[in-house]
Amino acid sequence: MVLPDAKANIQLGSKRKFAHSEIVKMTNNFQRILGKGGFGTVYHGHKDNIQVDLLIKVHHKNLTSLVGYCNDETNLGLVYEFMANGNLQEQLSDSSSRILSWEDRLRIAVDAAQGLEYLHYGIKPPIIHRDVKSANILLDDNFEAKVSDFGLSRNFPADAGTHISTGVAGTTGYLDPEYYLSNRLNEKNDVYSFGIVLLEIITGQPAVLSTTAERIHISQWVGFMLVRGDISSIVDPRLDGDFTVNSVWKAVEIAMACASPHAIKRPTMSQVVMELKECLATQMGSSTGICGNTTHNNKTELTSSTELMSNDSIPMLSPPSVR
Repeated sequence: MVLPDAKANIQLGSKRKFAHSEIVKMTNNFQRILGKGGFGTVYHGHKDNIQVDLLIKVHHKNLTSLVGYCNDETNLGLVYEFMANGNLQEQLSDSSSRILSWEDRLRIAVDAAQGLEYLHYGIKPPIIHRDVKSANILLDDNFEAKVSDFGLSRNFPADAGTHISTGVAGTTGYLDPEYYLSNRLNEKNDVYSFGIVLLEIITGQPAVLSTTAERIHISQWVGFMLVRGDISSIVDPRLDGDFTVNSVWKAVEIAMACASPHAIKRPTMSQVVMELKECLATQMGSSTGICGNTTHNNKTELTSSTELMSNDSIPMLSPPSVR
């Protein structure tokens, strides 16, 4: 349940309209805060006996469902389905009581990629999310992932050509450096941000790592590790080696390709979905005894990854954020 700080241009269509008094009741007078979203503060609420019709034109199993809205003069709010397991950022943090397995992480990555693929290619006009990050990937009771928080999203008109020009929006660490420099928005901006999320999934590290001496972007840190050819230093140590090496290498390559500072070198989300499903199949095959933990040829696989390490291509660490 999201209460915006100010009115936004929201296409509500035939969604259920709630009175402000209903919102107050559902949230127990806004008692429990879940966090902050693109529209404002997010509160936990219960529908009780209110009958809700999930009438939604833009719908996909990997996007959070908009239940309804409130628009009583100065009171504007959005009502979304509740996601019991919070967000991916919380689940990857050291404070999480659960350690996501490598297979769980790949399933979450596939789910999120499928949600973005639908936004880019499954509806007309396409939608660019503009704020893809681990905090905006929510997890339900079964740890199925859904992309959330469309407060910064933009439609991409069919006649827009290769891009549209907009003011820069996004979150530091996930913001496409090419978009930051050019103000040119297209679906490859989301691909970059997803690449950073995938690196978080692999490493268990945040988008921007803080050391005693400096702050370093996760893609830069992974790039340094790849030059050494040491996959064990990249993977989240909490996995304790419980993964198929080939599956991890492929996931790292996908992530680094997505996080290329040059949009033209990034894959589409459809390509990402396909490649991640292959990673998952490799991992599942290993866990069922179909294929084993095979030794990886570092020299062969590092070719594409080390291309990202030239001086003019390391992603920017800290472009300003509007969030």
